[in-house]
Amino acid sequence: MPPTPLLYRKPQEGRDYWILDGALKDPEAVIARAFAREDWIYGFPHKQEPWPGMRALIALSPEELEPIEAFVRKATGSKRLWQGSTPEGATLNHNCFQLVGREESGPRPHTDSLRLCRYAAVIYLNPKPPEATGTTFFRLRLRDGRLGGNTVQPPATNLVDALGTGKMPLEAWAPEMELENRFNRLVVYKGALVHSATRYFGREPKDRRLTAVFFWMAE
Repeated sequence: MPPTPLLYRKPQEGRDYWILDGALKDPEAVIARAFAREDWIYGFPHKQEPWPGMRALIALSPEELEPIEAFVRKATGSKRLWQGSTPEGATLNHNCFQLVGREESGPRPHTDSLRLCRYAAVIYLNPKPPEATGTTFFRLRLRDGRLGGNTVQPPATNLVDALGTGKMPLEAWAPEMELENRFNRLVVYKGALVHSATRYFGREPKDRRLTAVFFWMAE
C-alpha cells in the first residue's frame, strides 16, 4: 500500500474526544484491586511490545464497565460497541490496567489500528497525579518546518501504512493539545488521532502512572 498522507483536523471536544469526570462510583476499590493483582503482563522495555510498562487484563467488572460504555455510546452516537479482531486473531488489550513508570517509557505518538479500534479511552487512577501527565494529541512536523496532519485515513489503517515507516523520532511530532490527567476522569478519543501519554512518572509501583485503558469498534 502506498503511503497515505495524514489528514489534519483540529481536535474538537464532542467530535474527536469526550471527557467524563467522576467516571467510576468507587475508584478507590478499583485501585486497590489493581495493586492486588499478581498476573501483570510486561511490555516495553521489558519485552518487545508496542505498549509500555505493565498490563493486567480485565480491569473493570461488567457492572463497572456498563455505565462507561453507555456514556461512550451516547457521546459518540454509536449504537453498538465491541472488541475488534482480525481474521488472523489479532486483538487489543481492552479493559485492562496499565502501570508505567518514568524510566520505562516516554511519549510515543501513535494511532490505534483502524482494523481493531474506532474509539480508545483511558481512566486516570492516580489520586494526585503530577502535571502534564495526561494524553496529548500530536501533529506531524514536515521537513520544511510546516505542520502536517494528525489523523490516519483509509485505506491506511495505522501510521506505518500512512507514512511508510514505523520508525519516527519524537522530534517528528509537534504536541498540539493535552487532555489533563485528573483522578477518576475518563477521556475517550478517536483511535485514528495521533496521540500518546504526555509523560510517565513514578518509580515504585504504587507511585507510577496507573490507568485503565479501553479499545472499541463501533457502529
